[in-house]
Amino acid sequence: MGQTPAQKAAKAARGQQPKKRPGKAQREAIKRAQAAKKAGGGKPAAKKTAAKKTAAKKAVPLPRGSLRAAYTGTCPACFKDYAKGEVITKVTDGWGHPGCAPRKLSAAEREFARNKARIESGETFRGQKPSDWRRGSSPSNTRPAR
Repeated sequence: MGQTPAQKAAKAARGQQPKKRPGKAQREAIKRAQAAKKAGGGKPAAKKTAAKKTAAKKAVPLPRGSLRAAYTGTCPACFKDYAKGEVITKVTDGWGHPGCAPRKLSAAEREFARNKARIESGETFRGQKPSDWRRGSSPSNTRPAR
């Protein structure tokens, strides 16, 4: 808790100096010493951080239909290697990178693609029936097609 100016003056009159905060170099040295103490003394800190990273990797849920590679391999789509423990998913010819897998279309996207293909091939209604519109007339003034 802070001190009022009167309390500081009283301490100074008694000859007590207020505590000074350690400098930046001293604070960093204290932090390093505390970190070394937490790491377990003589044990290297690198092993503990690696263990924490693998534990964190396993805690993250994987995307649906994918898993971690049990051994190293090659992606059949892009022919690049993947390491053991890397996330892989089913690709057309086996297992590979999730980015190399073909994207699954939603029902609306599938229907759109199907309709687009029908229009482009001339299979639609308009492609089969000739127009009975006459130039310069409205649809109600059309004569029957011959």
